[in-house]
Amino acid sequence: MQIVLMIAGVMLVVAAALTVFRIVRGPGPADRVVATDVLITTVAGAIAVEAAINHRSYTIVVMLVLSLLAFAGTVSMARFVAGRGRVVGTGPSARGADPDPAEGDAPDKRGAVQDDSAVQDDSAVQDDEAEGAAR
Repeated sequence: MQIVLMIAGVMLVVAAALTVFRIVRGPGPADRVVATDVLITTVAGAIAVEAAINHRSYTIVVMLVLSLLAFAGTVSMARFVAGRGRVVGTGPSARGADPDPAEGDAPDKRGAVQDDSAVQDDSAVQDDEAEGAAR
């Protein structure tokens, strides 16, 4: 039983390290919030493993409080995102790129940038038709 608990502890440490990496390198605030939620869940799992090793039952309250904190953080971030009407940190302005319609990129109704380079200009099509008729 001790070997299984030790393996679980090592796996939780690796998961926590990878989650901290995602918090630091996360591309956006939403990714960081999800990673923080995962980290809190991993810590609660580590506390459960510690309780199983040392035969302690009073750490259940600590795990419950950690879980409620993670839930409250996730709900508050979801309300923040819903209040803004878009996903935080994924738009062109978040990357520092300002869409310029003169360059062929125009935002659609959602604010996403569409590439209009595949669309042909109507005047070019008319010129081609006129040349074909003149031949």
